[in-house]
Amino acid sequence: MANQEREERLTELAEAVCAAHRVDLVEVRWTRARQGWTIQVVIDRARTDGKDGSDITLDDCTGVSRDLSTALDVHEDLVPGQYNLEVSSPGLERPLVKLSDFERFVGREVKVRTYAPVAQGEGDKGKKVFQGVLAGVAEGAFVELEEAGVRVRVRHADIARAHLVHRF
Repeated sequence: MANQEREERLTELAEAVCAAHRVDLVEVRWTRARQGWTIQVVIDRARTDGKDGSDITLDDCTGVSRDLSTALDVHEDLVPGQYNLEVSSPGLERPLVKLSDFERFVGREVKVRTYAPVAQGEGDKGKKVFQGVLAGVAEGAFVELEEAGVRVRVRHADIARAHLVHRF
C-alpha cells in the first residue's frame, strides 16, 4: 500500500472514531520510529462557553485512543508492525489544518509556513513564513492574514504547516 493511500485510510478511520466520540479530528501524523511507527492524533472540541481553548478532557483522549487502537488492530494492514498511538488535545498553539480551522480562528494571531516561497506582488521574490492576524478564508481556497499592516493571501493547498500563536 502506498504511503498516501495509507495516510488517507488512517485519517478516515480516525475521523470515524472521533465522530463517534463527538470530537473533531485536527490532524493525524505518523512517523517511522526505532520500534515501528508513532501515530499522533490531535483532537479538539470548541468550548461551549465561547472562550478560547479546547474542551477536550483526559476521558476524551482515553476513549479515542482505546477505540482507535482497536480499529487499527482490526485494520492491521494500515500500520505494518508495531506502533505507538498518541492521542492529545491541540494545546495553546493549536495546529490549523482544514479551511474550517482558519474560519474558526479569525482574529487570532497565526504563523503559516508554506511549501515554497509565496510572492505577494509583482517583483516580490516571496517568502515561506508569514505571521499575523488571521483575516479569514477567501474564495474557498485562500487563507488571508494581516502581516505588518499588509494583507497576505496564501492558497490553502500551499500551506505546509500553520498554527495559532500564543502570547503569555
